[in-house]
Amino acid sequence: MRQVMNILKKECGLYFISPIAYIVISIFLLVTGWFFFSTFFLYNQADLRNFFNLLPLIFSFVVPAVTMKLFSEELSAGSYETLLTLPVTFSDVILGKFLAAVVFVIAMLVPTLAYPITVSFLGQLDWGPVAGGYIGAVLLGAAFSAIGLFASSLTRNQITAFIIGMTICFGMTLIDKMLFFLPLSILGFLQFIGADFHFQNISKGIIDSRDILYFLSVTFVALFGAHLVMQEKN
Repeated sequence: MRQVMNILKKECGLYFISPIAYIVISIFLLVTGWFFFSTFFLYNQADLRNFFNLLPLIFSFVVPAVTMKLFSEELSAGSYETLLTLPVTFSDVILGKFLAAVVFVIAMLVPTLAYPITVSFLGQLDWGPVAGGYIGAVLLGAAFSAIGLFASSLTRNQITAFIIGMTICFGMTLIDKMLFFLPLSILGFLQFIGADFHFQNISKGIIDSRDILYFLSVTFVALFGAHLVMQEKN
């Protein structure tokens, strides 16, 4: 775990010394704040339902942008081979980079705590769904970070990695919105693999082990896929 923590610190340092990180966070806050507060007073309800409804779709674009360089940049620059000469394993590298991406996602979410605090002053806010929503947001961010990491391991080109990651995350977010186009025999399965379906369950304050297991499974499969890809490249 010491090697994982060293890689985590290195990647977090690269994130937070880069102006791109602060640009991404600023855009994320502007977009979520605008869409949330522009409709908040129309519904006249003290809740964060609109914010959490939008979050999976916004994460589908933002998280792949955050993770696209994790492997692509090193593969392009040739520094990945240098990294492997150090006393680290594939698992150390992948886990360290993944945790750095999750830390960044959490850092993006922290300023949004201003939203429920503001709403609580305007009305009687139920903090149960808010807590569930943020737990779900971290799980969703972790799953999408793992997918983005997998996409980044596939190519040396950061833009290509972003497009692959965004396509997978976007598809998983919207798949249950397209169910009426699909045969009835597969509706249950397709709804179950939809990320938004599980996220919305948790954001209602309902902590179901099936929803948590879903996000953990997606995260594991994506990280394992990245591990296989990087082993093949070695």
